[in-house]
Parts: sequence; C-alpha cells; structure tokens
Amino acid sequence: MAAPLRIQSDWAQALRKDEGEAWLSCHPPGKPTLYGSLTCQGIGLDGIPEVTASEGFIVNEINKKSIHISCPKENVSSKFLAPYTTFSRIHAKSITCLDISSGGGLGVSSSTDGSMKIWQASNGELRRVLEGHVFDVNCCRFFPSGLVVLSGGMDAQLKIWSAEDASCVVTFKGHKGGILDTAIVDRGRNVVSGSRDGTARLWDCGRSACLGVIADCGSSINGVAVGTADNSINLGSPEQMPSEREVGTESKMLLLAREDKKLQCLGLQSRQPANAFNCCTFLSGFLLLAGTQDGNIYQLDVRSPRAPVQVIHRSGAPVMSLLSFRDGFIASQGDGSCFIVQQDLDYVIELTGADCDPVYKVATWEKQIYTCCRDGLVRRYQLSDL
Repeated sequence: MAAPLRIQSDWAQALRKDEGEAWLSCHPPGKPTLYGSLTCQGIGLDGIPEVTASEGFIVNEINKKSIHISCPKENVSSKFLAPYTTFSRIHAKSITCLDISSGGGLGVSSSTDGSMKIWQASNGELRRVLEGHVFDVNCCRFFPSGLVVLSGGMDAQLKIWSAEDASCVVTFKGHKGGILDTAIVDRGRNVVSGSRDGTARLWDCGRSACLGVIADCGSSINGVAVGTADNSINLGSPEQMPSEREVGTESKMLLLAREDKKLQCLGLQSRQPANAFNCCTFLSGFLLLAGTQDGNIYQLDVRSPRAPVQVIHRSGAPVMSLLSFRDGFIASQGDGSCFIVQQDLDYVIELTGADCDPVYKVATWEKQIYTCCRDGLVRRYQLSDL
C-alpha cells in the first residue's frame, strides 16, 4: 500500500481562522518521513477556507468538511474527512463499542464507565440506559429489527434488551470468562458469542438456551463474525443431527479471531473447520479481511487461504475494527487513524478527529459513518461532505 498521509486531527477547526495552521506528514515505507504544513490564507464568501500547502504537498480540493491532499514525490494522495457532528455527552469515559440500528434512528454504545446506553443517532440525545451487567460491557449490537439489543460483558453473561423500554428480556449463562464479541445469525433466532474462556457458543434466543459449544480453542476469542459461504466452499457435514432450534446456520461460516494469533473458520452448522487464517469481517461469499495486532490487514480468499490476496500495512498500530462498506471496507487502528478503502477510488478517505486515541469500532447507516473512541466521543461523518 502507498505511503500513508497523516494530518492534524483538528485540521478543520485550525484552518477556519486567518493564518491558522495544521501539520501534515507522509510516511513512505523504509524512507524518512516528509513533514509539511497547511496554512489558511482567508475564508471565502462560501465559508470555505483558502488553504495553501508547504513545499512537497499540494491541496487538490477543499470544502467545509473535507480536504484532498497529495504528495507528488511519493505519488500518493488522501482525502481527509472531518466529523459532521461530535457527541460528547453520551458517555463520560472511553467508548469501547457501538452499533446503529437498521433504520438508522438509534445508536447503542458501551463504555469503560460501566454503562450501556441507547441514543438518538441524529443528535446523540440519550433515550435509554441499559443496566444489569456486572462490570464492563464489552460488546453491544442491534438485532436486525432495530428494536432489540444484544450485549456481552465481563460478567460472562450475554443479555438481550428491549430498546423501547430498556428491559432485559433474556440472560444467557454458560461462559466461564468475559464475553468479548457476538454475532447474530440471520434474523436473530440464534446468536453466537466468543469468550475469554476460549469457547464460541451458539444460543437459542427463544428458549434462552445454549445449543452447543461450536469451538473450544484453548485461547481467548477476541472477535467473531458470521457470513454466508460461497457455493464453492465445502463446510462439511455435522456429526450429529442439528437441533430443530438451530435456524439459519446451514451454509454459514463462522470466523474466530483468536488471541493465540490464529484465525479459525468453520461451518456454523457442521462445526467442521473450513480453513484457518488471521481477524474479522466478510467482504463477500469467499473474501474476508483479517486485522492483526501489528497493523497488518490481510485480504484472504477462503478457497485458497494460505497466501493472502493482498496485505495492507499503514502503521504498526493494532487494527481495532474492520467493516465491509460498499465495494471496499472501513478500518480503524489504535493510533487514532480510521480510513475507507474503495475499489473505484485512487485515494484513501481518512476519517479525522481522533488524535492518537484508539478508534475502537465503526458503524454505518446509508451515507453516515459513526465511530467510537477512547477519548469518549462518538463522531458522525457524512459522506455527502466529500
């Protein structure tokens, strides 16, 4: 991947005043870093600043919320997008997980302050507080209906909540360690959880029962994802007749991102390994992305996983989240960078605002992108701002 460009996290505010400055840099692999700056020469009648770049950098285009910069010497360019809105009142501390409902109306997030909250996605206004977990809530997500929330906590419990009245309708118990990630199968009759106890479990929501341990790794399961397998993938056959309570598991793959530096893929219904590799979202019925602690993003083909299709490395910071988006993906890292890669664009779109604080999770709804960060902020970006 080309040398990444970096920009001052609050560049949009810094360049809004006369003679305001913001730093930028280019990091070519194996070469010295190139440093530069942007300077505001005045604000136009349309409210857009007139910005010039120091030697070695070019401002290709700018508007109120985005700026397109290139570094001709390294033949790279990036478009940087500032948040459209920032919600600072949802949580008081670091926000570790968030999701947006299928209709785009509600957000849910969990924080290291021990709280889990539902809020209005348009303005961050608090709607409900979901109380019931002991200790931290590690993960939270909406069911496809957008009316129900699934959460997993350090108390080894998995809970289902009503987004309408904040009541906890189901609690699953069975894990012996904190739950680190969850996935919902189809419309949500079944869900999957991954835990510090090294197991992934399949649950029946209707009867609040565990349908089985799908994998026992002997190593903490940090991430799980469920995807539909391409017809060319052999997922194997289950050793026992699946329970009639299993709904939608046939032809599904389960991906496990493990603490022992392995990525495991198996048939959700068969419990048989499809193939093994390295961290966690599906791009298609046979392509997946895997992010590592040392900053590598692997694109892998399940049909031939031994050699990656490509490896993307922008920095040594841990890859915190990966999300399939349009014809590409969004990635966030532990150094505050968050970026969009699209097949049809010759530049990367950078989502700015976080200054060296890890961006833990990304969620999208239509043309809106939401991020949560260790600095305690939810940021909302609008792609129309490009």
